[in-house]
Amino acid sequence: MKRTLGNLERALFAYAQMRGLRTLRTGDLTVALGISCTQESKLFTRLSKGRMIAQVRRGLYLIPQRLPLGGTWSPSEILALNTLIGEQKGRYQICGPNAFNRYGYDEQVPNRVYAYNNRMFGERMVGPIQLTLIKVADKRLGATEESVTPDGEQGVYSSRARTLLDGVYDWSRFGSLPRAYEWIRTDLKKNRVSERELVRVTLRYGDVGTIRRMGYLLERESADAMLLRKLERTLKPTRSLIPWIPSKPKRGVINRRWGVVDNECP
Repeated sequence: MKRTLGNLERALFAYAQMRGLRTLRTGDLTVALGISCTQESKLFTRLSKGRMIAQVRRGLYLIPQRLPLGGTWSPSEILALNTLIGEQKGRYQICGPNAFNRYGYDEQVPNRVYAYNNRMFGERMVGPIQLTLIKVADKRLGATEESVTPDGEQGVYSSRARTLLDGVYDWSRFGSLPRAYEWIRTDLKKNRVSERELVRVTLRYGDVGTIRRMGYLLERESADAMLLRKLERTLKPTRSLIPWIPSKPKRGVINRRWGVVDNECP
């Protein structure tokens, strides 16, 4: 772990701070500091390995606003996402386990950040920050709320209603069913979310299976009949059935209206 700074390291931080730069790219320092490409590459490598700057991708580095004297530095999760996705001129929203924790559905704090976005898919690292990027179509981004970090970075999270919807829609990725059903029931009873909002996000961001499951759940919770009909009108007649809890055998009481097999009971 790097604890002391040489002349080139100090020059890099002074240059970035004097110009108010949060990122540096390969080639930025050759003229500014009068060094060769090889020297620049080694400088970036030393500082990123010493956890004093963070590599966003090959050739792009995040620089701390303040020099981490005698210690290490890590960007915030929001800064890491804003830089990585912003550099691609994309959009994102933090979702899944991070959103479940944000709204109090799950006490476990994830050790990585899950984000829907319209640019990248797969695992990424920005310094020590681990990211799971889920690429989706532009139309599946939305229903969000913003949060500002202490250092002024603006992060984008899925809204409460969208998070509940994704707990049903993306159950296989997040392992969120049947827990998400109970989250929805509780939030409805405590007026944290409305039936109307759940129907709205389901129609806009859900698929057929999600509409069926959400319709069945809301019917069981005695939701407004007009809202249920909005969901029902989007479904085509079918004889196929889906399980209420996907991870359990498809055996139980059949609800023909929604095409759901209620397999909740053993």
